[in-house]
Amino acid sequence: MISVIIPMYNAENVIINALDSVKNQTFPQERFEIIVVNDGSTDKSRELVESYIQNNSDLKIQLINQENGGVSTARNAGLKIAEGNYIALLDSDDEWYPQKIEHQMKVLEDQDFQIDFLSCRRKNHQILYPYKVDGNNLVSVSFRKLMVRNEIQPSTVIFKRIVLENCGYFDDHQRYAEDLNYWLKVSEHHKMAILNEELVLAGSGKRTFGVSGLSANLEEMEKGFQKNLKEVLNLNRINFAEYIGYFIFYKAKYMVRISRNRFLNLQGK
Repeated sequence: MISVIIPMYNAENVIINALDSVKNQTFPQERFEIIVVNDGSTDKSRELVESYIQNNSDLKIQLINQENGGVSTARNAGLKIAEGNYIALLDSDDEWYPQKIEHQMKVLEDQDFQIDFLSCRRKNHQILYPYKVDGNNLVSVSFRKLMVRNEIQPSTVIFKRIVLENCGYFDDHQRYAEDLNYWLKVSEHHKMAILNEELVLAGSGKRTFGVSGLSANLEEMEKGFQKNLKEVLNLNRINFAEYIGYFIFYKAKYMVRISRNRFLNLQGK
Protein backbone atom coordinates (compact mmCIF):
# COMPACT_ATOMS: atom_id res chain seq x y z
CA MET A 1 0.00 0.00 0.00
CA ILE A 2 1.04 3.60 -0.67
CA SER A 3 0.42 6.17 2.06
CA VAL A 4 -0.13 9.65 0.61
CA ILE A 5 0.67 12.41 3.14
CA ILE A 6 -0.97 15.80 2.45
CA PRO A 7 -0.26 18.67 4.88
CA MET A 8 -2.95 21.33 4.58
CA TYR A 9 -3.13 24.93 5.77
CA ASN A 10 -5.75 27.37 4.42
CA ALA A 11 -5.97 25.48 1.15
CA GLU A 12 -9.66 25.84 0.34
CA ASN A 13 -8.91 26.91 -3.25
CA VAL A 14 -6.61 24.01 -4.09
CA ILE A 15 -7.11 20.99 -1.82
CA ILE A 16 -9.83 19.37 -3.95
CA ASN A 17 -7.57 19.48 -7.00
CA ALA A 18 -4.84 17.77 -4.99
CA LEU A 19 -7.22 15.05 -3.79
CA ASP A 20 -8.65 14.55 -7.28
CA SER A 21 -5.13 14.10 -8.63
CA VAL A 22 -4.69 11.12 -6.29
CA LYS A 23 -8.14 9.79 -7.13
CA ASN A 24 -7.34 9.98 -10.87
CA GLN A 25 -4.12 7.97 -10.70
CA THR A 26 -3.79 5.10 -13.16
CA PHE A 27 -2.32 3.03 -10.33
CA PRO A 28 -4.98 0.88 -8.57
CA GLN A 29 -6.95 2.95 -6.06
CA GLU A 30 -7.21 0.08 -3.58
CA ARG A 31 -3.46 0.40 -3.05
CA PHE A 32 -3.71 3.95 -1.68
CA GLU A 33 -4.43 5.43 1.71
CA ILE A 34 -4.68 9.22 1.84
CA ILE A 35 -3.85 11.08 5.04
CA VAL A 36 -4.75 14.78 5.08
CA VAL A 37 -3.35 16.72 8.03
CA ASN A 38 -5.23 19.95 8.67
CA ASP A 39 -2.60 22.18 10.27
CA GLY A 40 -4.91 24.63 12.01
CA SER A 41 -6.62 26.02 8.90
CA THR A 42 -8.89 29.02 9.49
CA ASP A 43 -10.70 28.87 6.14
CA LYS A 44 -13.07 26.18 4.81
CA SER A 45 -10.36 23.60 4.08
CA ARG A 46 -11.52 21.23 6.81
CA GLU A 47 -15.16 21.32 5.73
CA LEU A 48 -14.22 20.72 2.08
CA VAL A 49 -12.16 17.65 2.95
CA GLU A 50 -14.89 16.27 5.23
CA SER A 51 -17.38 16.64 2.39
CA TYR A 52 -14.94 15.04 -0.04
CA ILE A 53 -14.58 12.02 2.25
CA GLN A 54 -18.36 11.62 2.44
CA ASN A 55 -18.72 11.85 -1.34
CA ASN A 56 -15.86 9.43 -2.04
CA SER A 57 -16.55 6.54 0.30
CA ASP A 58 -14.68 4.18 -2.03
CA LEU A 59 -11.40 5.96 -1.19
CA LYS A 60 -9.47 5.36 2.01
CA ILE A 61 -9.04 8.91 3.36
CA GLN A 62 -8.24 10.07 6.88
CA LEU A 63 -8.42 13.66 8.09
CA ILE A 64 -6.31 14.67 11.09
CA ASN A 65 -6.94 18.05 12.70
CA GLN A 66 -4.23 19.74 14.76
CA GLU A 67 -3.21 23.18 15.93
CA ASN A 68 -0.96 25.05 13.55
CA GLY A 69 2.58 23.79 13.93
CA GLY A 70 4.08 24.12 10.47
CA VAL A 71 4.55 21.84 7.51
CA SER A 72 7.04 19.55 9.25
CA THR A 73 4.75 18.78 12.19
CA ALA A 74 1.89 18.21 9.75
CA ARG A 75 3.87 15.78 7.62
CA ASN A 76 5.11 14.00 10.73
CA ALA A 77 1.57 13.59 12.06
CA GLY A 78 0.69 11.76 8.86
CA LEU A 79 3.88 9.72 8.78
CA LYS A 80 3.29 8.47 12.32
CA ILE A 81 0.05 6.74 11.39
CA ALA A 82 0.95 5.75 7.81
CA GLU A 83 0.56 2.03 7.18
CA GLY A 84 1.92 1.79 3.65
CA ASN A 85 5.04 0.02 2.44
CA TYR A 86 5.60 3.16 0.38
CA ILE A 87 5.22 6.81 1.38
CA ALA A 88 4.28 9.52 -1.13
CA LEU A 89 4.27 13.24 -0.33
CA LEU A 90 1.83 15.73 -1.83
CA ASP A 91 1.47 19.39 -0.87
CA SER A 92 -2.08 20.73 -0.85
CA ASP A 93 -1.42 23.27 -3.63
CA ASP A 94 0.14 20.71 -5.99
CA GLU A 95 -1.31 18.09 -8.34
CA TRP A 96 -0.03 14.76 -9.65
CA TYR A 97 -0.39 13.85 -13.29
CA PRO A 98 -2.42 10.63 -13.67
CA GLN A 99 0.55 8.37 -14.50
CA LYS A 100 2.85 9.63 -11.73
CA ILE A 101 2.63 6.79 -9.23
CA GLU A 102 2.37 4.07 -11.88
CA HIS A 103 5.58 5.22 -13.58
CA GLN A 104 7.47 5.68 -10.32
CA MET A 105 6.40 2.33 -8.90
CA LYS A 106 7.75 0.55 -11.98
CA VAL A 107 11.16 1.94 -11.06
CA LEU A 108 10.91 1.34 -7.31
CA GLU A 109 9.76 -2.26 -7.79
CA ASP A 110 12.49 -3.03 -10.36
CA GLN A 111 15.11 -5.08 -8.49
CA ASP A 112 17.78 -4.10 -11.02
CA PHE A 113 17.73 -0.50 -9.77
CA GLN A 114 17.56 -1.06 -5.98
CA ILE A 115 16.27 2.52 -5.48
CA ASP A 116 14.75 3.44 -2.10
CA PHE A 117 13.75 7.06 -2.74
CA LEU A 118 12.46 8.39 -6.06
CA SER A 119 11.54 11.87 -7.25
CA CYS A 120 10.47 13.10 -10.69
CA ARG A 121 10.33 16.37 -12.60
CA ARG A 122 7.60 18.93 -12.05
CA LYS A 123 6.13 21.05 -14.84
CA ASN A 124 8.70 23.26 -16.62
CA HIS A 125 11.49 21.81 -14.44
CA GLN A 126 14.80 21.05 -16.13
CA ILE A 127 17.53 18.85 -14.66
CA LEU A 128 20.58 21.06 -14.11
CA TYR A 129 24.22 20.60 -13.07
CA PRO A 130 25.52 18.70 -11.13
CA TYR A 131 22.75 16.24 -12.01
CA LYS A 132 22.82 14.18 -15.20
CA VAL A 133 20.30 11.87 -16.86
CA ASP A 134 21.58 8.32 -17.45
CA GLY A 135 20.62 5.71 -20.04
CA ASN A 136 17.66 4.52 -17.94
CA ASN A 137 16.14 8.01 -17.88
CA LEU A 138 17.13 8.29 -14.21
CA VAL A 139 19.19 10.90 -12.38
CA SER A 140 21.41 9.80 -9.50
CA VAL A 141 21.08 11.89 -6.32
CA SER A 142 23.84 12.09 -3.72
CA PHE A 143 24.74 14.08 -0.61
CA ARG A 144 27.27 16.25 -2.50
CA LYS A 145 24.82 17.02 -5.29
CA LEU A 146 22.13 17.99 -2.80
CA MET A 147 24.57 20.33 -1.09
CA VAL A 148 25.05 22.17 -4.39
CA ARG A 149 21.46 22.12 -5.65
CA ASN A 150 18.20 20.64 -4.37
CA GLU A 151 16.35 19.33 -7.43
CA ILE A 152 13.73 17.47 -5.38
CA GLN A 153 10.37 19.10 -4.69
CA PRO A 154 8.32 17.32 -1.97
CA SER A 155 5.27 16.51 -4.12
CA THR A 156 7.48 14.59 -6.54
CA VAL A 157 8.68 12.18 -3.86
CA ILE A 158 7.82 8.56 -3.12
CA PHE A 159 9.99 6.32 -0.95
CA LYS A 160 10.09 2.89 0.65
CA ARG A 161 9.12 2.45 4.28
CA ILE A 162 12.70 1.44 5.13
CA VAL A 163 13.65 5.11 4.58
CA LEU A 164 11.20 6.24 7.27
CA GLU A 165 12.41 3.52 9.63
CA ASN A 166 16.05 4.52 9.18
CA CYS A 167 15.76 8.30 8.96
CA GLY A 168 12.84 9.05 11.23
CA TYR A 169 10.74 12.17 10.77
CA PHE A 170 11.12 15.74 9.54
CA ASP A 171 12.53 18.27 11.99
CA ASP A 172 9.44 19.54 13.84
CA HIS A 173 11.09 22.89 14.52
CA GLN A 174 12.12 23.62 10.93
CA ARG A 175 9.69 25.38 8.60
CA TYR A 176 12.07 26.41 5.80
CA ALA A 177 14.34 24.17 3.71
CA GLU A 178 12.95 21.34 5.84
CA ASP A 179 12.64 19.15 2.76
CA LEU A 180 16.35 19.44 1.94
CA ASN A 181 17.15 18.72 5.58
CA TYR A 182 15.35 15.39 5.26
CA TRP A 183 16.80 14.54 1.83
CA LEU A 184 20.29 15.03 3.26
CA LYS A 185 19.49 12.50 5.99
CA VAL A 186 18.16 10.04 3.44
CA SER A 187 21.27 10.37 1.28
CA GLU A 188 23.50 8.95 4.01
CA HIS A 189 22.21 5.38 3.77
CA HIS A 190 19.81 5.12 0.83
CA LYS A 191 19.97 5.11 -2.96
CA MET A 192 18.12 8.13 -4.31
CA ALA A 193 17.15 9.07 -7.86
CA ILE A 194 14.98 11.35 -9.98
CA LEU A 195 12.84 9.93 -12.77
CA ASN A 196 13.33 12.19 -15.78
CA GLU A 197 9.61 12.59 -16.47
CA GLU A 198 7.37 15.61 -15.88
CA LEU A 199 4.69 14.19 -13.57
CA VAL A 200 3.72 16.97 -11.13
CA LEU A 201 2.10 20.38 -11.39
CA ALA A 202 3.56 22.38 -8.51
CA GLY A 203 1.88 25.53 -7.23
CA SER A 204 -0.36 25.79 -10.31
CA GLY A 205 2.76 26.17 -12.44
CA LYS A 206 4.13 29.27 -10.68
CA ARG A 207 7.89 29.64 -10.33
CA THR A 208 9.33 27.86 -7.33
CA PHE A 209 10.60 30.80 -5.28
CA GLY A 210 9.54 34.29 -4.27
CA VAL A 211 5.87 33.95 -5.23
CA SER A 212 3.76 32.16 -2.65
CA GLY A 213 3.90 29.71 0.22
CA LEU A 214 6.99 29.12 2.29
CA SER A 215 9.34 29.59 -0.67
CA ALA A 216 8.19 33.22 -0.96
CA ASN A 217 10.18 34.11 2.17
CA LEU A 218 13.68 34.10 0.71
CA GLU A 219 15.28 35.36 3.93
CA GLU A 220 13.85 32.53 6.01
CA MET A 221 14.70 30.03 3.28
CA GLU A 222 18.32 31.19 3.50
CA LYS A 223 18.27 30.69 7.27
CA GLY A 224 16.99 27.17 6.68
CA PHE A 225 19.87 26.42 4.31
CA GLN A 226 22.37 27.72 6.86
CA LYS A 227 20.76 25.60 9.57
CA ASN A 228 21.16 22.52 7.38
CA LEU A 229 24.78 23.44 6.72
CA LYS A 230 25.60 23.67 10.42
CA GLU A 231 23.87 20.36 11.03
CA VAL A 232 25.92 18.41 8.46
CA LEU A 233 29.07 20.01 9.90
CA ASN A 234 28.14 18.89 13.41
CA LEU A 235 27.48 15.39 12.06
CA ASN A 236 30.98 15.37 10.49
CA ARG A 237 29.60 14.90 7.01
CA ILE A 238 31.70 17.90 5.92
CA ASN A 239 34.84 19.43 7.43
CA PHE A 240 35.24 23.05 8.52
CA ALA A 241 36.99 24.14 5.32
CA GLU A 242 34.07 22.73 3.32
CA TYR A 243 31.66 24.46 5.69
CA ILE A 244 33.24 27.85 4.89
CA GLY A 245 33.08 27.13 1.17
CA TYR A 246 29.42 26.13 1.29
CA PHE A 247 28.62 29.11 3.54
CA ILE A 248 29.97 31.53 0.95
CA PHE A 249 28.30 29.61 -1.87
CA TYR A 250 24.87 29.75 -0.16
CA LYS A 251 25.21 33.46 0.57
CA ALA A 252 26.04 34.10 -3.08
CA LYS A 253 23.03 32.04 -4.22
CA TYR A 254 20.83 33.99 -1.83
CA MET A 255 21.94 37.31 -3.29
CA VAL A 256 21.35 36.05 -6.82
CA ARG A 257 17.85 34.90 -5.87
CA ILE A 258 17.02 38.25 -4.29
CA SER A 259 18.17 40.09 -7.42
CA ARG A 260 16.43 37.68 -9.76
CA ASN A 261 13.21 37.84 -7.76
CA ARG A 262 13.16 41.63 -7.92
CA PHE A 263 13.78 41.54 -11.66
CA LEU A 264 11.01 39.01 -12.31
CA ASN A 265 8.59 40.98 -10.13
CA LEU A 266 9.30 44.09 -12.19
CA GLN A 267 8.60 42.03 -15.30
CA GLY A 268 5.27 40.91 -13.80
CA LYS A 269 6.31 37.25 -13.77
